[in-house]
Amino acid sequence: MELHPSMAEIYNLVLHDAPYVVAAYAIIWLGLVGYIVALMFRTTKLEKEVQTLQEAVDAKLGKSDSAGAKPAESKK
Repeated sequence: MELHPSMAEIYNLVLHDAPYVVAAYAIIWLGLVGYIVALMFRTTKLEKEVQTLQEAVDAKLGKSDSAGAKPAESKK
């Protein structure tokens, strides 16, 4: 099956630029994955910092429970 000459020209143009399109998508995906990994590391760091601050506040207030649970309310 032979392609029409105009269609053959279009396919040649598209296939010629295909590596650039693939490279652009690869760069975008790598950037997105890198950004998500950076956010995960930042979140982990912030969680550790919040835990350290919570422990410092609990120590300052003399609480023994560092999990941040609310004390049980007494029934009337």
